[in-house]
Amino acid sequence: MVLIAVLFGVYDLGSLIVIFLLNASMNLFGLLMEKMNQNREKTTWLPFIFGAVAGLGGWIVVIIRLLACEDLSLIPWFVYVIAGSYFVLFCAFPINMILQYKKVGKWKDYIYGERGYIILSLVAKTLLAWLVFAGIMQP
Repeated sequence: MVLIAVLFGVYDLGSLIVIFLLNASMNLFGLLMEKMNQNREKTTWLPFIFGAVAGLGGWIVVIIRLLACEDLSLIPWFVYVIAGSYFVLFCAFPINMILQYKKVGKWKDYIYGERGYIILSLVAKTLLAWLVFAGIMQP
């Protein structure tokens, strides 16, 4: 998320630290969701809600920066591709969590949902690395 913010022109160290901390908080709320709901019949969704709010914080900063840009042509094409694809993958994680905790279809099997996290993580990080690499190699 910090890399995407930098690619959109967020260079303020304070803003980048806040984006990092919001993203870390989102992940910690995910951990709290798992801890609070172990061996429980009824799911507690409060950590999920807090994590979703924290996760949106970084995207709000990036969108504000994008809206403040006077000349959008200064932002290279690959930055938009990175942001769009990463946002889709970013949203896939909470969808996987909802399906896992609601035990929908194949997600009734806990391991299936955990495999989903692993695959999403691998795909998101690999795609981000390749898009950044391809983008910086542009003439």
